[in-house]
Amino acid sequence: MFQVGDKVVHPMHGAGVIDGIVREKVAGVTQDYYVFKMPVGGLLLKIPIASTQAVGLRSVIPKAEAERLLSALPGLEVEQCGNWNKRYRDNLVRMKSGDLYEVARVIKCLMTRDSQQGLSTGERKMLHTARQILLSELVLAEQARYEEMEARVDRAILPRAGEEAYTQGGSL
Repeated sequence: MFQVGDKVVHPMHGAGVIDGIVREKVAGVTQDYYVFKMPVGGLLLKIPIASTQAVGLRSVIPKAEAERLLSALPGLEVEQCGNWNKRYRDNLVRMKSGDLYEVARVIKCLMTRDSQQGLSTGERKMLHTARQILLSELVLAEQARYEEMEARVDRAILPRAGEEAYTQGGSL
């Protein structure tokens, strides 16, 4: 069970902090909820405590693991499937896994594809979401500024994109 102030990760929203624990009645059922607040963007979610395992809520990785991930980014292997639908489904499964290395693979795959031939609107949105998930956790793990972490990740994934934050095709 998490406590108020714990840094946690929601697999599809990214990292945040348990801001409170509340008891509410929803659809006739009273239960306890974690109030999950994301520092970046201010998203506020209420997650049923009884469902945290099913949702995949977990603690933020330690700083040492964040450093290992950042070091591994340049060498991550990614598959470049030509079929848009299969690539999208595979990437969605990777993101839902909650595994930061898999999320990083999605980012690397989509950033590489974007630099070579552009992305569809759906893949551009997926790239934005994947970056938010990865960066929000790294920011909390490293206790760094968002912009600094964004630049570090961009340099590691696509070295030529690293001089400024990845913004091709719009601000992410």
